[in-house]
Amino acid sequence: MPPVKLGMMVLTANERDTNRTRSYDSIRAIAQQAEADGFDSIWLADHLLYRHPAEPTRGVWECWTLLAALAEATRRVEIGTLVLCNSFRHPAILAKMATAADEVSHGRLILGIGAGWNEPEYDAFGLPFDRRVDRLTEALQILRPLLRERHVDFRGKYYQAHDCDNTPPGPRPQGPPLLVGGEGPRMLRLTAQYADFWNTGYMGQPETVVEPIARIRTACRDVGRDPATLGITALVGVWFPDLQAEKPSFLTNPLMGTESEIATAIRGYAQLGVQHLMFQYAPYTPAAYQRLADALTHYRSMQP
Repeated sequence: MPPVKLGMMVLTANERDTNRTRSYDSIRAIAQQAEADGFDSIWLADHLLYRHPAEPTRGVWECWTLLAALAEATRRVEIGTLVLCNSFRHPAILAKMATAADEVSHGRLILGIGAGWNEPEYDAFGLPFDRRVDRLTEALQILRPLLRERHVDFRGKYYQAHDCDNTPPGPRPQGPPLLVGGEGPRMLRLTAQYADFWNTGYMGQPETVVEPIARIRTACRDVGRDPATLGITALVGVWFPDLQAEKPSFLTNPLMGTESEIATAIRGYAQLGVQHLMFQYAPYTPAAYQRLADALTHYRSMQP
């Protein structure tokens, strides 16, 4: 049983309780600490703002600019997006951006993309919210060839890329791996058709991923793909109740426990065929981070 890779979400939005801005220096320090402590990857979410009724708008730094900066600020960890909102960027431009970021990071980028979901930010920035999966379907037909063959000629309803070349090439002949995050039937089918990795979230104990894995494997077989050729990744929400009494609203079924129990859960994911885990932990404090880092160390000590 090969060890699972372990990654960490690095938060770039204003703090939930105070709406205080997180400085880039503090974001960089957390990413560098994760690298020093042995995490395999760091991940950024892609949002433009968070807006809910009866709450003040909460700001967030633009994802790709910070991703490029962290590519330069780190040396070893993979850097990934979990996940980019397709509608925010033209897919041909995104392919150029991804190739440049892969060059800056010396081949450490994992390009995660999805259809998007947060309607208030679409409204605020004048972006189309309709037909999001249809738009992603076209985008992947531009993005994948530009990353792999560095050329595409595509004319669709939503996107055009006429005789388009992605040059210069990046450090990897096949470009950065493409990860798609999604749960619905159409998203699973798109993942099976175009992606190198599939991501599901927010997971808790390992058994929570069993049914989603069964569905993505069925989607692979439906399009004639060997399920073993698609990497499985999962975003896991971790909550430490003694450090934060109220369960965060975004964690419906979080993973909880001691460092040893979390390490055992990681091993359970590996046994189910998950290749890469990304953790988002609450509270987002140094004490909670240290427990997660200790769980990583404990898990690795369990390996032969």
